[in-house]
Amino acid sequence: MSELDWPSSLQIVASKRLGGAEHWAQRFAVALAEQQADATVAVRAGSEVAKTSMGGLPVRELPFRTVWDPISRHAVARLVRELSPDVVQTYMGRATRLTRVPLGVVHLARLGGYYKLEPYRHADAWVGNTRRLTDWMIAQGLPAARVYHIYNFSGAARPRPADEIAALRASLGIPPDAWVMSALGRFVTMKGHRSLLQALARLPAEIDGRRWRMVLVGDGPLRESLARLAADLGIQERLIWAGWQRSPGSYIQLADLIVFPSLEYEPFGNVILDAWAWHRPLLATRFFGALEVVRHGEDAWCVPCEAPAALAEGILRLLGDEALRAALAQSGAQRAAEEFGKEAIMAQYLALYRRLLRA
Repeated sequence: MSELDWPSSLQIVASKRLGGAEHWAQRFAVALAEQQADATVAVRAGSEVAKTSMGGLPVRELPFRTVWDPISRHAVARLVRELSPDVVQTYMGRATRLTRVPLGVVHLARLGGYYKLEPYRHADAWVGNTRRLTDWMIAQGLPAARVYHIYNFSGAARPRPADEIAALRASLGIPPDAWVMSALGRFVTMKGHRSLLQALARLPAEIDGRRWRMVLVGDGPLRESLARLAADLGIQERLIWAGWQRSPGSYIQLADLIVFPSLEYEPFGNVILDAWAWHRPLLATRFFGALEVVRHGEDAWCVPCEAPAALAEGILRLLGDEALRAALAQSGAQRAAEEFGKEAIMAQYLALYRRLLRA
């Protein structure tokens, strides 16, 4: 095996819906395919994840009905025996709980949040995507010698021609001269959409003589309640509900500003890296991941969590200062390339796989 050869692996994602963790798993699978790794992806049959591209890697669909599903547990065990991978990497609690590996196979559980750890404790090793998260995992009793930290990598920006972006803008009904802000994420409490809508209600109808629109890219259980709140606040006509986008790059490229209003316990947030990769200025709240990764005033503008007034002030500050927006975008793009590049992060995963197999 050469220095660049990957140990064989089985990547298991049991989620039904797409979210940040699932998008990362898909992004990681595509990167494995690009490096010609011997890897297979197991997903929940009929799920949104099953419909995404895994870069050409073989995809196996398993039931994953419940967290205690004995049929799925047997199906996972059977697949592991069939493929005999060196490493099984699981994402989220359901996949991890249902996975048991034989002697000689390493089970690596990947965590992207502050979850209950009982479904994870039987794994051989654990990897978290922030230092704060790995410190927390150790504080919760996982053995420090087998807990590892590796950040996510930024996705590649593939800008679309100007006429395509103009067509998207027109299809969304955005006036030609309007500011465009985008917020990406599932409509769940942690993403802070309530605070965002309350902040938007504080904005004037025009900023520096230009109307504004907020494009909400996502979906989730809070969709209806958020729509009711927008109606109560009188801002529904300024919002565009774009739905979940498997490839949201065009919605990032469209934006003059990316707003990321998550609550404090957001562990990381791929939106940070995506905004940077696409050279877009970022306004983020001071959630756990942002506090660890971003630098206020250098590569992002940060405001307190759950503070609509501060969030509104941040929007006004950034949309009113072109030089500041450009500086934030440039610094963010540089950090995405230098510190969160795909090759560097994949090299860390390759080194981790090899280390675990030597243990």
